[in-house]
Amino acid sequence: MEMSRLSDLLRAASQLDPQLAKDLEDEIRPLQKRLPFGLNFERHAPEAVELPGHKVRKTSKVRVLPPRGTTGRGDQRIWTVTDVSDGTAQLATPNGDGLETAEARLDDLVLVAEFRDRIYPGLQPDGTVERGGDKPFHTVINGENFHVLELLTFTHEHSVDAIYIDPPYNSGARDWKYNNDYVEGDDLYRHSKWLAFMERRLKLAKRLLKPENSVLIVTIDEKEYLRLGLLLGQVFDNARIQMISSVINPKGVSRGDSFRRSDEYVYFVMLGDAAPQRLELGSEWPVGSYGNGDSSSASGGAEPGWTSMMRRGSNSARADRPTLFYPIYVDPDAGRVAHIGPPLPTGVHEAPEIDGLVTTLPLRRNGSEGRWQIGPDELRVRMEQGRVRIGRRTAYGYVINYLPEGAYSEVLSDRFEIVGRAADGSLVAARVGDESRAQVPFTQWRTPSHNASEYGSTLLAELLSGRQFPFPKSLYAVEDTLRFFVADKPQAVVLDFFSGSGTTAHAVMRLNKQDGGRRQCISVTNNEVSADEQADLRRKGLRPGDPEWEKLGICDYITKPRIRAAITGVTPSGEPIKGDYKFVDEFPMSDGFEENAAFFTLTYESKWLVGVDRAFAAIAPMLWLRAGAVGSRIDSIAGGWAIADSYGILRDLDQAAEFVEALRDRDGIRIAYVVTDDEGRYQQVADEIPGVETVRLYEDYLRNCEMTGDF
Repeated sequence: MEMSRLSDLLRAASQLDPQLAKDLEDEIRPLQKRLPFGLNFERHAPEAVELPGHKVRKTSKVRVLPPRGTTGRGDQRIWTVTDVSDGTAQLATPNGDGLETAEARLDDLVLVAEFRDRIYPGLQPDGTVERGGDKPFHTVINGENFHVLELLTFTHEHSVDAIYIDPPYNSGARDWKYNNDYVEGDDLYRHSKWLAFMERRLKLAKRLLKPENSVLIVTIDEKEYLRLGLLLGQVFDNARIQMISSVINPKGVSRGDSFRRSDEYVYFVMLGDAAPQRLELGSEWPVGSYGNGDSSSASGGAEPGWTSMMRRGSNSARADRPTLFYPIYVDPDAGRVAHIGPPLPTGVHEAPEIDGLVTTLPLRRNGSEGRWQIGPDELRVRMEQGRVRIGRRTAYGYVINYLPEGAYSEVLSDRFEIVGRAADGSLVAARVGDESRAQVPFTQWRTPSHNASEYGSTLLAELLSGRQFPFPKSLYAVEDTLRFFVADKPQAVVLDFFSGSGTTAHAVMRLNKQDGGRRQCISVTNNEVSADEQADLRRKGLRPGDPEWEKLGICDYITKPRIRAAITGVTPSGEPIKGDYKFVDEFPMSDGFEENAAFFTLTYESKWLVGVDRAFAAIAPMLWLRAGAVGSRIDSIAGGWAIADSYGILRDLDQAAEFVEALRDRDGIRIAYVVTDDEGRYQQVADEIPGVETVRLYEDYLRNCEMTGDF
């Protein structure tokens, strides 16, 4: 029976017997929460994650590691430590109706956290990079991202402006794990496992975003985009959701017996008033209209109507106009045409080479022979007029653009102002009355700067020579995507909890340099070693937790070194980074950025030790994060209180008067933390410092840990 019909019947019943109607409504309400349409998937048992390197204590949950030198999975049962003595642990685990016991050395055990368990997170500092003066710190947290998201609900609830994530695409190629097992392509439940995995994290992400104005950006390919769209609609039921497609590999990737794949999808989940801004887009963006993608700037908008000199459509083959098949030689250093050759004779398919110049023939992308729009003599005339512009370099030479008659006449009219010539000799003109190319792009992005091979893998190789990371995003693609939502937010907080190689933090630094912003990025990743490397390391007798193993993990080997290199301009081997940044803001990568970054590892603390103020060192970085991750950090307190740049901590309430007086003399204080189990005395202190947020420790922290929900 339809719910609308039930509603009508309940209204009728309420007129006859209000109590009966209420009782029926109470029974029906749970049924209304069921989803008659949309995603219905198996919500698998909550995940469990192994935590190598973390201390094993009595009552800890653990797994017994396989012997060193073996590559098997080992015992996957979860045991409970009942006693620890002389480096040996006594273990117990439920087994049917009985209880199985065992004994194992502590160094053969690995701590396990199940997602149904409450955790009490902390952070261990792992160093900083400081070149940004008083700017907020970007932070990198090495840990299981679900648990880090739980931590962030204490430090950043409803405080994040943008989340950008590139989750595992569920390709079946060992790109992610569920309960310590790689999800293979032949797993019958891989889609529902992926959905359960994503849903848990998205629900926490929703708690972090500002409900009044924020955005979640998720990239995905064709294997899960339909399910992801439905899942986003269910989790963010009050948001506006739009999907765009973006070309990230113009050459395409083979999909076996399917069409070659050249793009991926990007979902924008817009909360509150969030909307893409009208921005001044660079010439690499096709705006106004989408042409053939060859011209360096599209027709329409504030620029003249440059178009490709390659003939398109009818009569565009070499055979149609043989005299228009001739070589154009481009000087790659000067970026301009240096010589024009004569038409090639029939049957000749290659032009003579000229030292130092790049030969360009009118060849199509499939290698077939086309023709130019105009002949050599006319081309020389138009070069003198400034009507020829050099575009991007391709496998067949350079893209050559020109101004046809109509566009050139318009440039010479009073509708345009000629302001000079570019390095290639082409006219630089702007439409009178148009100050910019500010607009919102279409839902299909064909932007050369988003090429993931050139500006993802190749760029990463410049920063981290010899280190490889699979499928990094184009730096400029992430930068552009974020810009539409944080260009007007110079203090924005950006989160990436699948941070991988650290592209999002790198992109935020670029945005800051362009407008002097103070945005900060929180990057979350684990220290997983790739599947291929794991087998080799295990054969060598190594296991997770060993220093030789951990140094090859994503966070320690890629993420942190990449962010450090980006800021300092120096590779991990100490060499200046080669190459230049391109698009929007071009400068040598060796210049680095005037930014700060701090690195941390997630820890798992004892509720009891936190409650009696014996875990301050682990909680301290969280207090700094909540206060904005700016300035100095209070890692220890010698007396009864301490004050840093943006926050203060009162530990001895007998010194409250001194603490409050010191706070009043300081500018920039955002939060005051008060350590007490006395609610009355806490309120007295809070009343003395109006205008400053107050937090009671450790009550507020513990309450937050116990309210994270059942996932």
